Amino acid sequence: MTRKQDLLDRRQELADAAIATLAREGMRGLTHRAVDRFAGLPEGTTSYYFRTRQALLQAAVERLAELTAAELQLAPIADPDDLADAAAAVVESWLTSGRDRQLARFELSMEATRRPELREVLRASGASVRAEVAGLLARVGVPDPARRAAVLVACVDGLVFDRLVGAGSADDDPAVLRTVIRTLLA
Repeated sequence: MTRKQDLLDRRQELADAAIATLAREGMRGLTHRAVDRFAGLPEGTTSYYFRTRQALLQAAVERLAELTAAELQLAPIADPDDLADAAAAVVESWLTSGRDRQLARFELSMEATRRPELREVLRASGASVRAEVAGLLARVGVPDPARRAAVLVACVDGLVFDRLVGAGSADDDPAVLRTVIRTLLA
């Protein structure tokens, strides 16, 4: 492996540790030292790669965007029902194996309401996700895909938030999720 690849891998490892720390400890618990501890690395490692808290937060947002983009690279989709099934599977994974990432994303979203520099990073990330979803909608013939993508993303975000914090229905049955997604696409 090259030195450049080693640096990229370490930065990615630390961004993943920051995401996990955010999910477990919240925004107040996210410190360079906490990330070092979570990653099992010597104290000072995180601050070497990410000098400021803003740099660490930005790395977490960018890593979340990278992981989300990878998840949205769905198998070939032929129609809205295929899209609903694929989207429901993504949401199901966000509520189970990807739960920490979603908790971290919501932590970062709340923090962005108070930090304009973080808000800009999140906006860019969100625009990328909405563009990807608009492309998926266009491929299955949904009219006005950009507008509908914005609505679909907002509704899915609300659904995920509702399920994660337990404010509403705790029904995570994949069939129910598919029905909800199909309704949103209709």
